[in-house]
Amino acid sequence: MPRVTSHATSPSSATPLQPPGRNAARWLILGVICLAQLTVVLDNTVLNVAIPSLTKELDATTADVQWTISAYSLVQSGLLLTAGNAADRYGRKKMLAIGLALFGVASLGAALAQSPAQLIAARAAMGVGGALLMTTTLAVVMQIFDDAERPKAIGIWSSINSLGFAAGPLIGGTLLDNFWWGSLFLVNLPVAVIALMAVIALVPESKNSSGDRPDPLGALLSVIGMVGVVYAIITGPVSGWLSTQVLLSAAVGIIGLAAFALWELHIPYPMLDMHFFRNRRFIGAVSGGILVAFGMGGSMFLLTQHLQLVLGYGPLEAGLRMAPLAVTVILINFTGLGARLMPRLGTPGTIASGMTLLAAGLAAISLLGGDGYGGMLTGLIVMGLGVALAMPAMANAVMSAIPPAKAGVGAGVNGTLMEFGQGLGVAVLGAVLNSRFVALLPLVAAGAGSLPAALARTRTDAERTAVQDAFADGIGTSQLVGAAAVFLGGLLAALLLRRAERTGQEAGTPSAPDPSAAPAQ
Repeated sequence: MPRVTSHATSPSSATPLQPPGRNAARWLILGVICLAQLTVVLDNTVLNVAIPSLTKELDATTADVQWTISAYSLVQSGLLLTAGNAADRYGRKKMLAIGLALFGVASLGAALAQSPAQLIAARAAMGVGGALLMTTTLAVVMQIFDDAERPKAIGIWSSINSLGFAAGPLIGGTLLDNFWWGSLFLVNLPVAVIALMAVIALVPESKNSSGDRPDPLGALLSVIGMVGVVYAIITGPVSGWLSTQVLLSAAVGIIGLAAFALWELHIPYPMLDMHFFRNRRFIGAVSGGILVAFGMGGSMFLLTQHLQLVLGYGPLEAGLRMAPLAVTVILINFTGLGARLMPRLGTPGTIASGMTLLAAGLAAISLLGGDGYGGMLTGLIVMGLGVALAMPAMANAVMSAIPPAKAGVGAGVNGTLMEFGQGLGVAVLGAVLNSRFVALLPLVAAGAGSLPAALARTRTDAERTAVQDAFADGIGTSQLVGAAAVFLGGLLAALLLRRAERTGQEAGTPSAPDPSAAPAQ
């Protein structure tokens, strides 16, 4: 990867994006970054367990609760590219510090909210801080680690998402058992303060030194496009995919993104250089990243329903039984096993192996997990192995295909892929589930749109069993569809990446070297 000089905090020196010598505090900095990242991830998972408390204590309606949850992800998703561009232009350390401060202040506002409207506004502000954190943390990882250590560092960084997924329900449940709902947000304050002080003291500053001009229209179009698409994905399962609200939102989003792409192609200083999409390495990583997120988002949506509605576990019990997936990801990446395999398998081989394992885990849950938890446990562990291999390799490939001076935008692209892929997984696999479920319903429950509605129409045990079997069959079919999509996506991503490595030239642009193949000295 070429070295790119960037501005430092000291006027007498400049800090390169990839320093010639290893930063002595790099692993401590990574710990700080992961701590900041964990607050963002936890904030999404802990709130789900607080819905009954919010409904009771704030007199929140169902729509209020939905907006409280959605406001954060909607704002964060819409601002990822803009936040990454701001980090590249104005300084990654500066934007990381601003993100932490904003996230902490907004968390305090959320904890002290006296009405649903105040809480929704605070959550939206937290989304702005979350977008800055999501992009700058990965950009700083790219900055302080060289090619030899970067795969392990990115693996640890990506494991934080799994840690938040596993720990969120447990932390949320514990806090709600002992304190009021506002404690879910107050716990962010000490973490934000500690992380902010550590960032100011330890993280070196870097930014794009080429002096690109701001692109306010591009930023506006990207926000309109992403918010429109993400809002359609969020509201589709609730309002119906063919409802006017969803179709209008999707249309606005698609038109906004198309206008963004056209605008970026015709200006001298684009926020996102669309020529990246001519790079086979970038396209391979992007396609693979979307499909890994597709498999993860869709499978989590299906597994939650499988455990609670088919196997009869409560919400907390279901969360505990899904934890082996996250624990496996954490163990593989924190021990560095995935990073050690990358030089042997190469990036294409690592991605193909990881996505094959992820597909095999989904298939195992579909075929073995229908009657009990034992088969599901096997599938969850295999899925965890696959995610631990594929996700860091994918993020590394995306970031390596983008010039170091655009590391913030690269992180924004990576985050956008995850958001889009997860939403797409829920939408597509949810549609498959519903279609199969409705087709297999007994006559007495024909036309019911959900499992509870179908069960309410039954009169005998045989009819209830038939309805439950139809739902279980629908989940199994959806998981197999997800497994097939992930497997084929892995082959496609690996093929594109392998071809990029062999040609060494994509659309007139030199191919980025595979960081896993030969560590830089």
